[in-house]
Amino acid sequence: MNKQELVNVLSEKINKNRKDKISKKDMAMIVDNLFDSIQKELKKGGKIQLVGFGTFGVKTRAGRRGRNPQTGKEIQIPSTKVPFFRPGKGLKEIVK
Repeated sequence: MNKQELVNVLSEKINKNRKDKISKKDMAMIVDNLFDSIQKELKKGGKIQLVGFGTFGVKTRAGRRGRNPQTGKEIQIPSTKVPFFRPGKGLKEIVK
């Protein structure tokens, strides 16, 4: 499912029982703002916990030695921060 398909599904579900409909343009803005908020929190080094769904966070991957595949020369790979998602119990149960 891509972002546009997500917007379509959310729009259909939310508008199903509403008198005042939310446009797909507004729903796309809501989805964009959700993703933007998650990204900003992760950039600050924070985490987002959605009980029953999962946790978004940032881990630091330690520096290590590696090899340049072209020359075989040993190189130092610096430490870096990487985003992660840990699914919650509810999501794990649904996916089983």
